[in-house]
Amino acid sequence: MADHVDRVVRQWGAERPDLDVSPMEVLGRLKRLSRLVDTELKRNFAEHDLDAASFDVLATLRRSGPPYLLTPTGLMQSSMVTSGAISQRLDRLEARGLVTRTPSGTDGRSRYVALTPEGHALVDQALPTHLAVERHILSGLDAPQTEALVAALRTMLTTLGDDDAAG
Repeated sequence: MADHVDRVVRQWGAERPDLDVSPMEVLGRLKRLSRLVDTELKRNFAEHDLDAASFDVLATLRRSGPPYLLTPTGLMQSSMVTSGAISQRLDRLEARGLVTRTPSGTDGRSRYVALTPEGHALVDQALPTHLAVERHILSGLDAPQTEALVAALRTMLTTLGDDDAAG
């Protein structure tokens, strides 16, 4: 069974046989897969009036455990949201009553971001359907294939410096 990337690799093989285009076999598929996965996840998030970054912020606070409270820096380090997106995302989530930001009792410059009961309820409602979409995305793989993919992707990420030094 051939896919789009197979055609691209064949074309480059014909046009530039002097080059090893084998990295495209993996990275081209990762890029195409990323777009398809994003589309599937966006559809689910929209059903909950969320986007990926907002879900990630709420989910990060929720999985941090009681009292569901982090600093913006801690939130950024624990989530998959970039620093530039955090402030804007927090403004929107706070306006919707899903998070609050309060000054630290010990440091006037520090603030804490807390999940509100409404934010807690929303992420608890969205998480099961999010996981169902993720299961559907992975449904073409059996358990050994999934485990091998997890290991390969972990290796790629850590090779590029994306490790969890915090443990």
